[in-house]
Amino acid sequence: MLRSILVFLVVLAFSACAEPDAPSEAAMPIPTTTTADTSAVPAEMAASQALGEGDIAPDFALPGVDGETVQLAALLERGPVVLTFYRGSWCPYCNTQLRDYQERLGEIEARGATLVAISPQIPDSSLSMQEKNDLAFPVLSDIGGEVSDAYGLTFQVDAATRERYQAVGVDLAEANGTDAWELPVPGTYVIAPDGTIRAAFVEADYTQRASVQQILDALARV
Repeated sequence: MLRSILVFLVVLAFSACAEPDAPSEAAMPIPTTTTADTSAVPAEMAASQALGEGDIAPDFALPGVDGETVQLAALLERGPVVLTFYRGSWCPYCNTQLRDYQERLGEIEARGATLVAISPQIPDSSLSMQEKNDLAFPVLSDIGGEVSDAYGLTFQVDAATRERYQAVGVDLAEANGTDAWELPVPGTYVIAPDGTIRAAFVEADYTQRASVQQILDALARV
């Protein structure tokens, strides 16, 4: 009998070591992996149809946080443009990306380029993003996602992912000023002065972003 009890305890201890407790999903502040975001499939579809290298970048004129309108064509008259689409100030990956770009903004500008960031958020939300990250480059509002549509980046957030976001206080309808619940696939474009896209970094996995070094390497080829 004693031997049986000892064997049982040994087996139980082994099982406990072999199967560590999984982290509680409820403890996660927002989905941080593509497996947690069931919008991955529509995002992949959008990424596959997005504009790429060799395409002509659609012109646009969008408001910045200061109320001034910024037009792509006017920026291209001064040199190359680095255009990055991000999801919003609620996205930690976007915050990290834009802070990284800000830290090395001087290197980008030394190549004669202008950096511009676009999100679907209303200007007030974009202002929060710019203030929070002390960004010295234009942050524009693409309300309704027309520019994101033109670049082929827009996708619909599905119901399951919407519920996840709302459960942790992410309300895209409020942040974006529309009931559409659409987002852009994060994408960064290096655009030559003639409007040709010379490099496109578009990734359905929103944890993957273009590095500053990739941008600098692309600018060296413009």
